[in-house]
Amino acid sequence: MSRNGWLAVVVIATAAALAATWVFERKPPLAQAVLGPAATTIGWPGYIDLVAGDGVAGLRDGAARQARFADPYGIAVAKDGAVFVADAGDNNRIRRIAADGTVSTFAGSIEGFVDGVGAAAAFDTPSGLAFDRDGNLYVADTGNHAIRRITPQGTVTTLAGDGTPGFVDGPGAHARFDGPTGVAVGPDGRVYVADTYNDRIRVISRDGVVSTLAGGDRPGDVDGPGEQARFDTPTAVAVDAMNRVHVADLRNNAIRRITPTGEVTTLARAMPGDEHPPVHRPLSLAIAHDGVLYVGEMYRGLVQFARDGSAHPITGQTQAQRLSRPSGLAVAEDGTLLLADAGAYRVHRVRPVDATRDAPPTPQIVGPSPDSPLPATAGRWPLRPQDGWHEVVGTLGEVRGNYQRENRDHLHGGLDIRGDVGQEVLAIADGKVSSPHAAWGFGELGEGLAIDTLGYIHMRVGRTPRGEPLDASRFVIVDGEDGKPERVRVRRGTRIKAGDVLGTINGMAHVHLSVGAVGYERNAVALGFANYADHYAPRIDRIELLDAQDQPLAMRRDGRLVLSRATPGVQIAVDAWDQVDRNLPRRRLGLHALGYQWLDATGAPLPGYEQPRMNIEFDRMPADPDAVKVAYGPASGITVHGSAITRFQYLLTNTVRSGVLATGQWRPDELPAGDYVLRITARDYSGNVATVGRDLPVRLE
Repeated sequence: MSRNGWLAVVVIATAAALAATWVFERKPPLAQAVLGPAATTIGWPGYIDLVAGDGVAGLRDGAARQARFADPYGIAVAKDGAVFVADAGDNNRIRRIAADGTVSTFAGSIEGFVDGVGAAAAFDTPSGLAFDRDGNLYVADTGNHAIRRITPQGTVTTLAGDGTPGFVDGPGAHARFDGPTGVAVGPDGRVYVADTYNDRIRVISRDGVVSTLAGGDRPGDVDGPGEQARFDTPTAVAVDAMNRVHVADLRNNAIRRITPTGEVTTLARAMPGDEHPPVHRPLSLAIAHDGVLYVGEMYRGLVQFARDGSAHPITGQTQAQRLSRPSGLAVAEDGTLLLADAGAYRVHRVRPVDATRDAPPTPQIVGPSPDSPLPATAGRWPLRPQDGWHEVVGTLGEVRGNYQRENRDHLHGGLDIRGDVGQEVLAIADGKVSSPHAAWGFGELGEGLAIDTLGYIHMRVGRTPRGEPLDASRFVIVDGEDGKPERVRVRRGTRIKAGDVLGTINGMAHVHLSVGAVGYERNAVALGFANYADHYAPRIDRIELLDAQDQPLAMRRDGRLVLSRATPGVQIAVDAWDQVDRNLPRRRLGLHALGYQWLDATGAPLPGYEQPRMNIEFDRMPADPDAVKVAYGPASGITVHGSAITRFQYLLTNTVRSGVLATGQWRPDELPAGDYVLRITARDYSGNVATVGRDLPVRLE
């Protein structure tokens, strides 16, 4: 046989042997055949467990539930399972939560811009966090306009940014960012940055050179390649296995995706008029191993996006799961989510609901603690003189209408203080801007600014009545495509001192002052304004029982409302209002709390009614927009167009208290036939209680 013939035989034999190996190879057990983690479950209902934080703003290391944070913003999980948190506010530290829940400080101490080891380093409003494969932790150091890197040993260095806000590509030490809040590391080792106030997505190569992946020279909403694309206040980035960058495009209400070559497309967005948008104000992002995306929304909750683009709520919209600002997300090894809730000063784990373990009344601990101290205002008002007296024209929980003449459109979320159009609005406490989108509503009557837990609304933010800037370094006026002012930006991390001018009153002729995270607003009267007093007892104008058509029952005999015990359930409706000292006599204000009890004909409380059932109490602002129609009857309120009389008709058989909503009725067959007295308890925030007109004699037949 020739040489070529022998060669052919060898090749054929070798191929046959390999084929036999392939065909007859024994299959491994199923458990060994599965490579990598299981596919992410789509649409799982989430349960929120507390990981760390007692819900009170502060700085305290130690046991998980006693630990305190000031502004826990970004979050990342190390290979050993330890959880790292960027704690901004007044803390400016990187905190570490060990597997046993112990919280410690990993790096940082005072507010500043210093490289070093551990506590010798300094940050200014650290935000997003991300690990690389070598265990290095990257920090979007928002207030320093820089990206920092921390080794596993705690050594902090500056990867890029010189501490000055601006836009410059190039070597790290010479590059500039403007308030970066999001950071991620791709499979290729490059670092991606949500350069928030430059409205761009930047990328840092492995050798430290900064370039722009996508985004142009002003905010906008445009898909396309590279610098032709537009973003508007991007706050977070997440990179998938194919090096595609996902972006939380906050003000565009959109999730965007960028290919490695810089091509931008939109994956999901809220459309005008959409009552149930797939995403609203996306703030944080995390991506699972198989490309499933999780989004933390600024005001709602957590949403999962499957690879087919479908949206699935994870935490729901109920008050029991109300997150105040889910600013940081990370996917743990087991597929659960780690969550930093900046407005609640807590860190959570979100896992699938266990029907046995999580059966009611197992509580989910969410939101800031009611014990979290109020801002230290020293009694200041938001108008001059700050230590004088000003007229209060609206309180927490009052019914409000809209421009479509709906008299029960929403509940009033704060305290209204009368002022003149054009009058300067002043800060009432020292504070730090925590939200990346702190100013809103440019040119609208509802324009406002949030500084930590305080909100100032109905003003031209950072501008005089003529639109001139008050302080260009803190209130950045952004022009639109037409060259005209389009918005005011106040960067996350901006420091404000008590007495600083924040803007000027617009056409609403009052300052609306709110205190507390959205969905957890507290009564601003508790701030203790100088020379404010309320010695007036609330007034009760009428007490009515409403039928199923919301009509008052009217049959009377012997001075009593006559009611058949066969009558279906009725609503107890009470018209009541309050005044405060030195206000104009015509100024009617809402009440703080109302309840009812049933007495016998001699005035003794019936069993079960020894104390009033205080169903209506505006101790905290309800988050559900339907709350206004639960608390108030159809005869309530006025539209914003004005009326001679403001009417507050409270529905006392419904419940609006501590953020809980429930509808209910009183059933006449609850009591035997006879004469009774329905007594109303109506109380204002100062503790005054109505004593006149509080009783309704009732006869049940």
